[in-house]
Amino acid sequence: MSCNRYTLIQEKDRIIHSDARLLYLSTAKYGGDWHSLPHTHDFTELFFVIGGSGQFSIENELYPVHVGDLFVINPNVEHTETSLNAQPLEYIVLGVENLQLSLQNEDDDRFCVVHFQNHMEDILFYLHTMQREIEAKPVGYEMVCQDFLDILVIQLMRQTKFSAALVPLNRRSSHICALVRRYIDNHYKEEITLEHLAQIAHVSKYHVVHIFSKEYGISPISYLAMRRIEESRQLLITTDFSLSYIAHTLAFLPAVTSLRHFASWRAYLPQNTAALTNSSGQSSAKNLLCADSCLH
Repeated sequence: MSCNRYTLIQEKDRIIHSDARLLYLSTAKYGGDWHSLPHTHDFTELFFVIGGSGQFSIENELYPVHVGDLFVINPNVEHTETSLNAQPLEYIVLGVENLQLSLQNEDDDRFCVVHFQNHMEDILFYLHTMQREIEAKPVGYEMVCQDFLDILVIQLMRQTKFSAALVPLNRRSSHICALVRRYIDNHYKEEITLEHLAQIAHVSKYHVVHIFSKEYGISPISYLAMRRIEESRQLLITTDFSLSYIAHTLAFLPAVTSLRHFASWRAYLPQNTAALTNSSGQSSAKNLLCADSCLH
């Protein structure tokens, strides 16, 4: 009789941290009516291309993808994807929280792409098993999917030069805040709602308000109003535009046809914002400039 016993030696620096959490698995195949807008997430997405070909846009730079490619997009990186009509893009995507993947010796940690021509069958086994578990939802399917995620990440690290790291929560939040603020700065002349900002950041509107207020000391909608007031101030100084024209141009809601109307949306502003009406109710650049001085 012979017996072999193998003892597991847990090396801390080689263990995949259990805080990495699977948020979702989804499948997608492009059709003629598919239109994807640039967006971000505060988690990592792993796109496994299983059919067709297309392009991923990463912060306005295009990268081609084909069958067998794994495209990893790390948290808070603006992206979208397009398909080639002759070969509709098809992929399986995993959303993973608290994990960032990057290629060793690569300076750009926003994203990475790896081709798995020789190992795609093994990867598809893990993905399809997870998909069946999620669709059927048997007892314990969440744990099974989480375990398969850990195995999948380990396999990726074995077969490539991937390295895995945890993503600090404060870093993700700061990235989201910067994204929202940048969007407001670039689109304040358009109609913007809290729901729209949440959709862009891919978080709930309550979370957007919470982290933005914590980061900048003001809510996103208040910041939007302040941004519009500053632009109104500049237009009143440098142009002969009427207040109603400026209000329309800057998408004030409701439309500001007088400073009395202007006060109707001042609830969005900090409490120290001064009243913007004079005794006659007529608009004046002087009164509007008072608002700016109160906001600094």
